[in-house]
Amino acid sequence: MKGIDVHDAAPQPARRPSRIREGLPFPLGATWDGLGVNFALFSAHATRVELCLFDAEGRETERITLPEHTDEVWHGYLPDARPGQVYGYRVHGPYEPGAGHRFNPNKLLLDPYAKQIVGALRWHEALFGYVIGHADGDLSFDKRDSAPYVPKARVIDPAFTWGLESRPRIPWDHTIIYETHVRGYTKRHPRVPPELRGTFAGLAVQEVMDYIKGLGVTSVELMPVHMFVDDKYLLDMGLRNYWGYNTLAFFAPQPRYMSTSLVSEFKEMIAHFHDAGLEVLLDVVYNHTAEGNEMGPTLSLRGIDNRSYYRLAEDPRRYINDTGTGNTLNLSHPRVLQLVTDSLRYWANDMHVDGFRFDLATILAREWHGFDQGGGFLDVCGQDPTLARLKLIAEPWDLGPGGYQAGGFPPGWAEWNDRFRDTVRAFWRGDEGRLAELATRLTGSADLFDRRGRRPHASVNFITAHDGFTLSDLVSYDEKHNEANGEHNNDGPDYNYSCNHGHEGPTDDPAILALRARQQRNLLGTLLLSQGTPMLLSGDEFGHTQGGNNNAYCQDNELAWLDWLAAAQGSELAAYVRHLLKLRQRYPLLRRKHFLTGVPGGHGDVRDVTWLTPRGEAMEQADWDDPANGSIAMLLDGRAAESANRRPGGEYSLLLLVHAGTGPMAFKLPPAPGADDWQLLVSSEPELANGSRHAGDAELVLPARTLCLLRARVGRVPR
Repeated sequence: MKGIDVHDAAPQPARRPSRIREGLPFPLGATWDGLGVNFALFSAHATRVELCLFDAEGRETERITLPEHTDEVWHGYLPDARPGQVYGYRVHGPYEPGAGHRFNPNKLLLDPYAKQIVGALRWHEALFGYVIGHADGDLSFDKRDSAPYVPKARVIDPAFTWGLESRPRIPWDHTIIYETHVRGYTKRHPRVPPELRGTFAGLAVQEVMDYIKGLGVTSVELMPVHMFVDDKYLLDMGLRNYWGYNTLAFFAPQPRYMSTSLVSEFKEMIAHFHDAGLEVLLDVVYNHTAEGNEMGPTLSLRGIDNRSYYRLAEDPRRYINDTGTGNTLNLSHPRVLQLVTDSLRYWANDMHVDGFRFDLATILAREWHGFDQGGGFLDVCGQDPTLARLKLIAEPWDLGPGGYQAGGFPPGWAEWNDRFRDTVRAFWRGDEGRLAELATRLTGSADLFDRRGRRPHASVNFITAHDGFTLSDLVSYDEKHNEANGEHNNDGPDYNYSCNHGHEGPTDDPAILALRARQQRNLLGTLLLSQGTPMLLSGDEFGHTQGGNNNAYCQDNELAWLDWLAAAQGSELAAYVRHLLKLRQRYPLLRRKHFLTGVPGGHGDVRDVTWLTPRGEAMEQADWDDPANGSIAMLLDGRAAESANRRPGGEYSLLLLVHAGTGPMAFKLPPAPGADDWQLLVSSEPELANGSRHAGDAELVLPARTLCLLRARVGRVPR
C-alpha cells in the first residue's frame, strides 16, 4: 500500500510564543538542570517531532516542534519548563506498515525515558493507529486524537538525600531471595495503615520490615514495578493485570504502587530496606512492551520508530513474537540496547536497587542469528562498571528458536533453575527414577553451571514462584483451578508435578492435613539445604493458598493478596523456615563457594561429599539406577578443603537423610568423623526431636516421606 500523508494530524491547540533553544541530544528523555528542561528523543525514521505540553487538568496547552536533529536524536531546550511539567510527543513520518513504519502524529506518545507517569490508559478506539473495523485493517489510518486517553510523562527533579544509606552487598553464597509483590504483600496487612497498603510506602512500614528481616532472607525480589498497563480483555471481564508483565515505561515506577505523587517514595522504601540490611532486586521486563502486535495500540515506541524498536518479521508489517505477547524488543539495535541499559543504570544509580531478575532473558541475548553468549546485551552488562557489580539473574527461556538456555548464560550471571524445581517436586511426589538427578540438584546442578569458572550460586533454586502453584496448593491439588481467570480453565500450565494426597483442595481429614504439612516441610527443607541460591516465594512460609489457581496474573484481589490473619495459623511452618535459614547461614557446608566433586583429596584423601544407601554403604551404580529407590544419605565432610587455599568446610560435618518412600526406613548412620555421635539439627517430621543424639553406626528410623539433617564435630584428618 502506498504511504499515507500523515501531516493531516489532530488539530493543534492555540499557540503562544515559546522560548525554545536547540538543546542537546544527550541525555535522552526530559532532564531538569536547575534552569530549564532539555528534551531529547531518538527516532531514526521520523521527519518531525512535536513536544506537547499539558496543564494540570490534562489539557494540551502547547505544541512545539523540536528544533534540532543530531545523530537521529530530536532535541530542544525549554528554559521556562520546570519539574512537574506534563508532556508527550507527536512524531511525524511515513505511515507505511508494509515497510515497518507506523508513524501517526494524531497519537500522543509516551516518552520512553519518562521517569514519572500521570494519568491512566483509558481504552478507546482512538488509541490505535489504524481504523478499528476498517476493511484494510492495520493498513488504514486513524485521524482521531488519542491524547485524552493516554498516560503522560511528568518532568521530575531527581534530587534526593540518601543520608547514611549504603548497599548491603550480600555475598552470593549468603544470598537468600524472597520473591514478592508490592501490592499483594501489604494489601491485607493489619499493621499497615489503610492508605499505605499495596504501595512502596506500605512495604517500608517497620512491622513489615521486621517480619521480612526476621525470616532470615537477605534479598527481596519485587515483581515488576515499572509502569505497566491493564489489558483491555481483562478489564472487559472485570479483572486487571496483577503481576505487571506488560511494561510501557522502563524508567517510571507504577503509579498504582505509590501512595504519594513523588518518585522519592520508591527511594525512601529502598533506604528502609538497606537500613535493615536487606537487598532489593527488581523483576524487569525488557523483552516486549504493552503495544502488542500489529493490531495493538500506538502508545509509545510503535509511533516513535516502529522499525527500530521492534524485531520485525520478513514481512515488516508483522512482528517477531518470541515472547508470546505480540512483539519483541529489538536489542540488536544500538539505541534500543541503550534504552534498556540506561534504564538499568537509572534504577541502580538513582534508585539504588541491588540487582535485577530478567523476564524471558533469552530474548535479550538473542541476536538475528540466535542466542549468543557474546551478544550485545550480555557484553554490555559484563563490562559496565555499574551493572557488572549487581546481582543479575536470568529467566533462561522464551518461546523463540533455541529458547531454552538453562546453564547457557556467561560468567557473572545467575539463572532460575527449573530443573531443580521439577526434579524436587517429582521426587517428593513419589515419581520413580528421580534419585540420581535429585543428587545433582542438591549439589548445585554442576551439570548446568560448572563451566567457565561459574560457582554454585549461579543456580537459583526454587520450588515455587509467582508463576504456578503456591507451596500449599502444590500439595493440595492434582489439577489447576483457574476458572476465576475467565478463560474456562485453559490458561496456566497443565502439568505441575503436584499431588493432592488423597483429596482435591481443602479437607478436614487430619491424616491428609498432616501429610500435606510434612510434604511442605520436605520441599522447603530440600530447597534451603541445597547448594546454590535459594529463592522462597512470599507466603509459602505460612501456607498461603490461591485456591488451586496456578496463573493468578489477573487476580488483583483477595485470591492473590497475602492473608496475614491466616498467617498466624501457619506460624509453625514459618518457624521451621526461620530455623532452616539460620542453619544455612550457620554452616558453610550448606552454601559452598565451589562445586562438590566427591573426589578424594587433601590430607587423608577426604571426600567433600559421599553418597550412602540407608544401609550405610557407598552408593553403587545399581543403587542409582534402581527406579524404586527413593532414599539416600548425603555426607558433607567438614574436613575436606573447599578450594586450593585449603579453606576447611567448617567445624562440623553434615549428614542429610532423604526418604521419599511411603513406609518407614531405617538409616544406618556412618561413623561420625572425629566425634562420638551425630546430633539432629532439623527434621520434617516433628516426632524426631531436634537436638537428639545418635551414635555412629546406630540406626535412625525415618517415618514415611521425611527429611532430616544431622551434624558431627570434625576431627583431625589422618595423615
